[in-house]
Amino acid sequence: MYWDSFEQVFEQIDYSKGRAMRRYDEPVEVRKGRVAGPGGAADEGPEQFVWKGRLWKVHAVVAQWVETGPWWQSSGARAVLGIDRPDAGSAPVAQVDLAAEREVWRVEAGRGMTPGIGRGVFDLVFDWADGSWRLARCLD
Repeated sequence: MYWDSFEQVFEQIDYSKGRAMRRYDEPVEVRKGRVAGPGGAADEGPEQFVWKGRLWKVHAVVAQWVETGPWWQSSGARAVLGIDRPDAGSAPVAQVDLAAEREVWRVEAGRGMTPGIGRGVFDLVFDWADGSWRLARCLD
């Protein structure tokens, strides 16, 4: 499946039952392999992951994108906005790695082979800075 806009990724989620994606920031173990992508063709991506001791099998990649570091927190951005004043009482400005990127993989995964049972949509995040995978969001 192919989407023309980022918003269409979210239209695939049925919110009518009062369900919403929950936020997490938990480590996961990911095994990469060939999985069905947004266009239907198989490509390399997360094939399986272990979260809280449970193995999840990825059935499809719903979407994949790259997020950059929080550039708006850099001293350069703060200076342009006029909020970077070296006052004695001001908090120190955080050092931000503007080149930091992380891949986000929105996947449909399940614990078993029966369709519709034990399935959910998960946002798996790969951080290039330290080579780790984390679970960011979940709708199960």
